[in-house]
This record gives sequence, structure tokens and C-alpha cells, in this order.
Amino acid sequence: MRIHITSVFVDDQEKAERFYTDVLGFVKKHDVPLGTDRWLTMVSPEDPEGTELLLEPSRHPVVRAYKTGLAKDGIPAASFAVDDVPAEFDRLRALGVEFTQDPLEMGPSTTAVLDDTCGNLIQIVHVK
Repeated sequence: MRIHITSVFVDDQEKAERFYTDVLGFVKKHDVPLGTDRWLTMVSPEDPEGTELLLEPSRHPVVRAYKTGLAKDGIPAASFAVDDVPAEFDRLRALGVEFTQDPLEMGPSTTAVLDDTCGNLIQIVHVK
């Protein structure tokens, strides 16, 4: 069994697409119109056949409370692996990304948490 698709709920798919591609560096895999929304998935350019990230519209009634609760408690909606957290933190900060947690070493892991501009906190992590 493998993870095929995972999702983050986004308030605006166009804005999310720009952030996840132009800022985070993901590549669009699928973009299928579905009424007013899209089946919009991203992949890592390092693993184009790997796990897809679905930028899922936040229209379901429970999503607002879910996203608000996670963000209020500082809980990331997703975690992305990077090779060097401090370097990625500096790169993203230079692009204007806001972080809620600066790089922090925790045993074998280093993490930082950013705001994806779409209502989610996203963790970047490197495990030694």
C-alpha cells in the first residue's frame, strides 16, 4: 500500500496554484475542470510519479472549523521534506513567505512552519 494522493484545503485554487508552484516549487500534475472548481494536483519535480498533493476547495461546511482549529493550535496541515531547513527557510523568507515557527532542531529532525496564504500551516522538515 502506498499513499497516492493527499490533500490540503485551499480557499482559492488559483492563488494556491501560484503559491505551491511559484514559491514552493511544486509542479502541476493534473488540472481538470469540475464545475466551478478543478481537480488540481501538484507533485515534487524530484518525484513526478510520486505522491500527488490535491489543492482541494474549502467549500465543505466542516472545513472552515477544521482549518481554523488547526491554525489556531499551530498544527500543520501537511509536512514537506527538504534537504536543508535553514536554507529553505532563508529562500522562502526572501520570497515573502511568513513563518510561524523558525527553524528548530528537535533531536534528529529540524523543522520550520510556514503560512501557505490559503489558510494552512505547512511544516518543512529534514531528518538526519
